[in-house]
Amino acid sequence: MRPGFPALLCCGVATAALAQPPASPGGARLRIHGSVEPVRSQPVFVPRLSGTGLNSVVITHLAKPGTRVKKGDLLVEFDSQAQIKTAHDREAEYRGFVEQINKTKADQAAARAHDEMALKQAENAVKAAGIDVSTNEVRTRIDAEKNDLALEEARAQLLQLRKTSDLRRRAEAAALRILEIQRDRARNAWQHAEENTRKMRIVSPLDGLVVLKTTWKSGTFGEVQEGEDARPGTPIMEVVDASAMRVRARINQADIDRVKVGQPATITLDSYPEHSFRGRLQQLSPIAATSPLSSRVRTFLAIFSIEGSDPHLVPDLAAAVDLEQ
Repeated sequence: MRPGFPALLCCGVATAALAQPPASPGGARLRIHGSVEPVRSQPVFVPRLSGTGLNSVVITHLAKPGTRVKKGDLLVEFDSQAQIKTAHDREAEYRGFVEQINKTKADQAAARAHDEMALKQAENAVKAAGIDVSTNEVRTRIDAEKNDLALEEARAQLLQLRKTSDLRRRAEAAALRILEIQRDRARNAWQHAEENTRKMRIVSPLDGLVVLKTTWKSGTFGEVQEGEDARPGTPIMEVVDASAMRVRARINQADIDRVKVGQPATITLDSYPEHSFRGRLQQLSPIAATSPLSSRVRTFLAIFSIEGSDPHLVPDLAAAVDLEQ
């Protein structure tokens, strides 16, 4: 054996040992990227006004983004002058129908009393003619025939009055019913107008943080501003409960065997890399969804809870989730 060979062999072993990658002290980790979202939030939309054909409303007051509000605080207010005027007009219309119904009822009551008096007179005439007919035995033949004709005429007149009175009562009931329907429609329109007026003020349904939504306006995306027109049904803001946040992410199908519900995780924010939070895999969708980039790639939706609260945790921030294996 040549001199120095064992030394070289020893040196080779040492070099091989140094070339091996060091073992990770915490074990292998799986990194997933997602975004922060609130556990509880309430979206705010431009109100849809009932009973009108308005296409837009003007924003007169808007809470500033990032404002912390309490339940019941004013979030947004719209110009309500048109709704107030409409409510007053519908109220006046309703009260006009009420007065018209009262007058119609009074006129019908007077007409009914007049008809009842005429019927009473006709009934008395029939009774009087009947009494005259009862004396026909002691009267001449001509007088007896006159009495019979008078009784027949009185009965016919009474029958005609009864039919006329019945038809008049039906016509009066129909006319009154038409007015009542018009009154009810006017009352519904009044109530709708008042409801529209109340919709012009939207208060916060919970304690939280105001986050303005980005909407399409004037050919570009942007946040709504005071003084602008807003179309009904458009989302303009969201009130976020900042006390509880979570991370929504998607896990590639190739890594799904490495995760399970309840698995602990460490969450860091791309905007604040010096801050980290403890979390846990809370939900995992049982069915994969197709990736928009490729039909062959499928992902599973995952929801990670975040322990505690922090002012740096705001919605839509990019986050990295390291799953402990």
